[in-house]
Amino acid sequence: MSKPEFVYVIYIASTPEKVFQALTDEKMSEQYWVGNRVVSDWKIGAPFTLKLKREEKDVTGKVLEFDPPRRLAYSFRAAHAGMEAEPPSRVTFELEPQRDQVKLTVVHDKFEPGSKAFESVSRGWPLVLSSLKSYLETGKVLHAPWYEDARQGAA
Repeated sequence: MSKPEFVYVIYIASTPEKVFQALTDEKMSEQYWVGNRVVSDWKIGAPFTLKLKREEKDVTGKVLEFDPPRRLAYSFRAAHAGMEAEPPSRVTFELEPQRDQVKLTVVHDKFEPGSKAFESVSRGWPLVLSSLKSYLETGKVLHAPWYEDARQGAA
């Protein structure tokens, strides 16, 4: 049986440099990633943390690839919501300039069959990436409908 993977392609009216910056900048990520923020010094082998606003335990990993503004990869280990025992997965971002836009391909793979993390990211990535697109193109972000504060219209 093959291991599950999540693949998402989105086109963003921006430059590769701005998209890459948004993927790696702590303050920018907090804007479009429903209050969560990426933290790393982005050196190969360095720790990666996704500081989760609504969870006690963060997502952790290591930087695997860093090639601005073309490619970024890190391991991804969720330690919340029943995913503590799962091994790390991998997230890879590929950025391709196409005229006045960027083709962003996200591959999240290396999941074990039946992974709870796979189910979680399959729900989360479409919103995060759509919010990233909106943020870079309009300055507005999207809100996660599964959070109570988003349903009530809070920021």
